[in-house]
Amino acid sequence: MNSPFVMVIFGATGDLSLSKLIPSLFSLFQKKKLNSQFFIIGFSRRNLDDSLFRDFIQAESHFNYSNNRSDWEEFSKHMYYQKGMFNEEEGYRALIDRLNEFDKKIGACVTRIFYFATPPDAYTTILEKLTTTKLSDGCGQGSSKWTRIVVEKPFGKDVETARTLDKKLSQIFEEKQIFRADHYLGKETVQNMIAFRFANGIFEPVWNKQYIDHVQITWGEKRGIGKRGTFFDGLGLLRDVGQNHLMQLLATVAMEQPTHFSKEAIRDARFRAIDAVQCIKPEETNAVVVRGQYKGYKSEPHVSSSSRTETFVALKLFVRTSRFEGVPFYIRAGKMIKEDIAEISIVFHQTCHLLFKEYGCPEIGNVLKIRIQPNEGIGMRVIAKKPGKTLALGTVDMKFTYQEEFGEKLSDGYEKLLLDILLGDQMLFNRSDELESSWEFITEILKGWEIENGELYEYEPGTWGPTQALELIEKDGRKWL
Repeated sequence: MNSPFVMVIFGATGDLSLSKLIPSLFSLFQKKKLNSQFFIIGFSRRNLDDSLFRDFIQAESHFNYSNNRSDWEEFSKHMYYQKGMFNEEEGYRALIDRLNEFDKKIGACVTRIFYFATPPDAYTTILEKLTTTKLSDGCGQGSSKWTRIVVEKPFGKDVETARTLDKKLSQIFEEKQIFRADHYLGKETVQNMIAFRFANGIFEPVWNKQYIDHVQITWGEKRGIGKRGTFFDGLGLLRDVGQNHLMQLLATVAMEQPTHFSKEAIRDARFRAIDAVQCIKPEETNAVVVRGQYKGYKSEPHVSSSSRTETFVALKLFVRTSRFEGVPFYIRAGKMIKEDIAEISIVFHQTCHLLFKEYGCPEIGNVLKIRIQPNEGIGMRVIAKKPGKTLALGTVDMKFTYQEEFGEKLSDGYEKLLLDILLGDQMLFNRSDELESSWEFITEILKGWEIENGELYEYEPGTWGPTQALELIEKDGRKWL
């Protein structure tokens, strides 16, 4: 980033800021990827000043800054604080004075980035105050060039609230100013899927229904909701993860080749893939969607004792394209499950038995695995002869990880997204039509749960969710990998 910038983080004392944003900005600073003149302003209701805000971040952050004391001391000089309530103009007026000071110090209109690291229900209030105080206009020298807005997932609670939010954003900002952040799109492995599929001639010919039996997508965290009860309860995993992370992972598998490698071509291909996902009719929900809740969830802080909020979802869907017609996609996601994982498995038709039927073939043959986290990489399961005099077949995994191959640990997806925000590159950010299509799919499931009064199955922490999730795939003669 060659230009000065100021980033205003609304909700700067919250979990997202502490765990992702500020640690990622600090990492970019250490890697010398930020301009020497930058300003970070935390905006929150806590009674802090600049110095106390810096101390708070260091004490409460998920990152240990004490191991990098000299870098932290230099980085923290760029951090400032503005106390303010989201629904009161006083804090915004004081923010204007601080921003004007920075413009005066630089002697130019400094790029302003407003980052909403808040619960979604605060978005509309903040947008209204940015408008009434004219903060949305920037410093007056071409707002669309010098001002950007970043909103975090989930973008709404259903298709109607998403449309309302999008309409509000478009009334205030141009599309080129709006960055709808989903950090999964910033992960190296997700980005590499495009290169992997379309730069290697051996995969595209078999990337279709003739060769692919089914696709599995698994996302999970060993931890529960922690201190996020106020945010999570009533929202649920389907909205929190399904509408964004899982739909984006699905799109990387289902999308057609972009016409060229550019922002709009990539986003066009993603949109068409998401738009082709066949909605699950409300009356069919109970048959193809399983929702669960881990034991002990209702005892978490700020969670209702009668909560029916899901912490686990498994579902089966289809993509209405000639490439994937009839190919089932099985998706499961949950908290408090067996391991931290985000993985895509492309399972190919088992053809081994045609030649080796009398010798026995492995139950599952060729599988292409894309590991998003942890140990990011790609692997291929192939069938090989076991050593020995007699013919016996088994499976062998061929794989690489980014760290082993390229000698460095991959950065968090937020670092990539933050750099792209600073550079104004929207390729890895959701476009409004992508957002609406994904919400249309999710909203139909939500309607089904409401209309059909779908079961909420309890599951033991540390497992792969309720047994009904196993039955969902096994009744089709398949198994979770």
